[in-house]
Amino acid sequence: MSSQPASQPSASQSSRNNRPLDIPLPVVNFSRAIYVVALATALALQQPIITSALLLIVTLGVAGGARWNVLGRLGRIIFGKRIAANPAVPLEDARLIRFNNLIVVGLLGAAQVAFWVTRTPLVGWVFVGLIIAASIAALAGYCVGCVLYYQFKLHKYKFLGDS
Repeated sequence: MSSQPASQPSASQSSRNNRPLDIPLPVVNFSRAIYVVALATALALQQPIITSALLLIVTLGVAGGARWNVLGRLGRIIFGKRIAANPAVPLEDARLIRFNNLIVVGLLGAAQVAFWVTRTPLVGWVFVGLIIAASIAALAGYCVGCVLYYQFKLHKYKFLGDS
C-alpha cells in the first residue's frame, strides 16, 4: 500500500500530469547512446562527416522541437511499448534536455569549424571527445549538462530575480 493519501497523485503521476512534454528516461538514454556510438565511430575512423550528420540531426531536434527530433522519435518507437506498460518510468525535464542538446550543438558546431574551416582536426576531435565523455558520464548517472543547467539557473536567479 502507498503511504500517500488517495487524493494525491504519486510523484511519477504528478510529473506526467504537470509536464506532458517531459521525456522518458529510456528515450533520453537512447539518444545519449547514439551520441557515444556515432561519435566514437567517427573518431575511430577519423571521419568528421559523421559528426556533421549528427550535428544536423541534433540541430533539427533543437530548432524544430519534438516533431523534428529524429532520435527522440526513434527512441519512442523502440521503447514505446515498454514506456506505456510502465507508468512509473522516470522522466527527464524537457527544458534540461533542450539545454543539453544546445551544448551538443555548440560543441559539434565548434568541431565543424575546426574540421572544415580552420583545418585543425585535433581541436575538432577534442570537442567530439568532450561530448563522448559527457554522454558516457550521463549514461552512468552523472549529467554534466544538468550541473551546468543548475548553475545557469542559480546565477540567473541571483542576478535577475525570478524571471
